[in-house]
Amino acid sequence: MKDSLSKIELTYLPEFDRNFFEKDKDFTSIGKGALGGKAAGLAFIKKTLVERIKKEDFPQIDIRIPRLTVIRTDVFDAFMERNSLFDIAYSDEPDERIAHAFLNADLPAEIVGDLRFLIMGVTQPLAVRSSSLLEDAKFEPFAGVYATKMISNNEPEINERFQKLTEAIKFVYASAFFASSKNYCRGTSNSIKDEKMALVIQEVVGRKGYERFYPEISGVARSYNYYPSGRCKPEHGVVSLALGLGKTIVDGGICWSYSPVVPKCPPPFGDPQDQLKNTQREFWAVNMNRSIQYDPVNETEFLIKGSLEDADYDSMLSHSASTYISSSGKFVPGVGNDGPRLMNFAPLLGLNEYKYNDFIKVLLKTCEETFNSPVEIEFAINFNRESDILEFGFLQVRPMVVSNELVEITEAEMSGESVIASSDKSLGNGHENNITDIIFVKPELFHKKNTPLIAAELKGINRKFAGMNKEYLLIGFGRWGSTDPWLGIPVEWGDISKARVIVESTLPEMNVELSQGSHFFHNITSFGVKYLSLNYDGNYKINWNLINSQDVIEESNFIKHIRFKNPLNIKFDGRNGKGIISL
Repeated sequence: MKDSLSKIELTYLPEFDRNFFEKDKDFTSIGKGALGGKAAGLAFIKKTLVERIKKEDFPQIDIRIPRLTVIRTDVFDAFMERNSLFDIAYSDEPDERIAHAFLNADLPAEIVGDLRFLIMGVTQPLAVRSSSLLEDAKFEPFAGVYATKMISNNEPEINERFQKLTEAIKFVYASAFFASSKNYCRGTSNSIKDEKMALVIQEVVGRKGYERFYPEISGVARSYNYYPSGRCKPEHGVVSLALGLGKTIVDGGICWSYSPVVPKCPPPFGDPQDQLKNTQREFWAVNMNRSIQYDPVNETEFLIKGSLEDADYDSMLSHSASTYISSSGKFVPGVGNDGPRLMNFAPLLGLNEYKYNDFIKVLLKTCEETFNSPVEIEFAINFNRESDILEFGFLQVRPMVVSNELVEITEAEMSGESVIASSDKSLGNGHENNITDIIFVKPELFHKKNTPLIAAELKGINRKFAGMNKEYLLIGFGRWGSTDPWLGIPVEWGDISKARVIVESTLPEMNVELSQGSHFFHNITSFGVKYLSLNYDGNYKINWNLINSQDVIEESNFIKHIRFKNPLNIKFDGRNGKGIISL
């Protein structure tokens, strides 16, 4: 794999020639350094997609990697050195001060002309994405750690569009040195001083609605499913879909997940009102209103949230939504009737008229064989009404880590007085036998409104464990790592980087499905962190009596730290999803 990527970097990518949007110039680069993880992965898979997925097999699907140019790592080096940015970059200054220092710096003069030429002929939204050397590594990835900045790029004046592009580039560079990035790096074997960043400037997949630009569907597909159900097996994979930009999925928001083996699977909620309440109700889009408050140090400066009513007005729901018919109490695929919309993607999954699901299965298998590893793919979809074509934008591919260690857990082991927690819905495989500390959120004080405060307390505790180079078991409620505090505790990975085992439990007021499509989730699996999920009303419970009978080491408003005299017995069987934590 590494040799293949090296060859690509040397021979495959043509240099940027100031014809960014010519059809045969859809993948170019600026500079002479490395491509970074994200860009190299796309370059590696590009030729494979053309050679192995035949157009005649899927005549109604147009697969492509959206046009892009890569700014290689030597430009980053020159930017840092010529502007003497290393001191503030490595300092403990607040993120905003670091960002402003980068924004006030000058990009290398030798690339300014190319960037200006690029922006002259482009008036659709662009995404500036990080593509660092450390990013998307298999065992210590930096997925979602650095910023992605999308710009509307619709200002009438070239100078203004050029300014927004350069600001976005500098902001993404700066994000490599934000506190979250440094905290994350401390939990790995890497040093932030080793980081070198390439950037990808890429067209945003989507179409324009009323002052909004977004794809009709975004998705994350995995060739390995850590939480199979029914007759599904882990190797059958899992796909998460959402309306609008993929930020909803990768940030741990509400989306629709299904197995490609059973795309028509019933929803996890039986009651129609529960379905409407617990499925996607809002989406992310690029804000095309030219009256946007100037805020260059804000990653979402040019983004806006919309409602399902907004998407309906934009005619974006015909392939993704169903409509509730009150007279029959049922959902009908499509938006041909009046009524509340449900984001269950039934028109696409139920009819398979574009052979979409067949295509996803072939795509996952092709990428898995190419990387010789389970993979995760990010994509975005538009539907061309005139040609009746599904336009599939391939955005990213990265390898996944799956352990093959043989672990046996009997049903008798799953319960008993010495069991702290167990579940038949766990993630990970193998043994842990050196953990004595448990950090947990006090269940009696947990409330959705307090999740940001809980995240802040956890960050401080994790910093202490990092200083001791010691690991712990973490117990909390809701969806870990969600950016929506009403779905769970909004920690970033660097905030809990010393947690070796994580327990997620639902509560009556926090009863959400685990997201398999988030960057947070990807980092957990890649680092080999074991993750145990259980429902408050399920067969398996957390043994709070045993936990609360232990010595208290530290206690804060919402968090308690206890320690056992002997290491815990932690076993996870990845073949059947069983996990147990016991004395």
